[in-house]
Amino acid sequence: MSHAPHKGETVALFVTCLVDAMRPSVGFAAVRLLEHAGFCVEVPEGQTCCGQPAFNAGDEEDARDVARRMLDIFAPFDAVVAPSGSCAGMVRRHYPELFAGTPDEERAKALATKTFELCEFLHRHDASPLLRKWEGGPVAWHDSCSSRRELNIHEAPRALLRRIPGLELVELSDPEACCGFGGLFSVKLPEISTRMATDKAQDVRNSGATTLVGPDMGCLMNIAGRMSRLGMNIRVLHVAELLAGMTGSGIGENAA
Repeated sequence: MSHAPHKGETVALFVTCLVDAMRPSVGFAAVRLLEHAGFCVEVPEGQTCCGQPAFNAGDEEDARDVARRMLDIFAPFDAVVAPSGSCAGMVRRHYPELFAGTPDEERAKALATKTFELCEFLHRHDASPLLRKWEGGPVAWHDSCSSRRELNIHEAPRALLRRIPGLELVELSDPEACCGFGGLFSVKLPEISTRMATDKAQDVRNSGATTLVGPDMGCLMNIAGRMSRLGMNIRVLHVAELLAGMTGSGIGENAA
């Protein structure tokens, strides 16, 4: 992996489609966290999808067409940070293979090596104290499949949450289990997806947590929707929202 920028340098935020369309507060929270950690942040205009839906569907030609815009937009920056293990995983793990043998192969490799998921980036760099005390009850962490399996991110988000005064972090009984979203998986196999989401929701309830936190909006919306249908009154936050709320920003009051 390439050099990540030092504090005071500029990083680019890749907002992601779901954050832009469904939960813009996550993007604002990510900006605040990166600034709180000492970085200058730019949110490049014109950014769109990373190409993951087309890639997962097997349409590599369309995926490359979409991803090529990412190569253009984020090329000038020393680091790119995304509040999504799924999108960061697409760029870091799949761009090199997607563009292998094409004129854009080296550009794809360059972007892959400087792209980071938000929690791993903050864990590397953020020495700033979190100011507020958490008073929201026990918090459970959901590992998204992309963060845990593609990027091997496990300890970073937990370490960030443990820094928060008063926060009790509880582990789910099966933290490696998928929530059933999986992008196209939930569309192609809805019955299996629903059962997996039900199992995850019940695991959260059995943990005693009053809040569920995770790194990917796809997972969080899927779990939150299932818990709502099951009548569970458990708040669901993206990790950026919770952490930003602890800096004194007031962000973090939303729920999926």
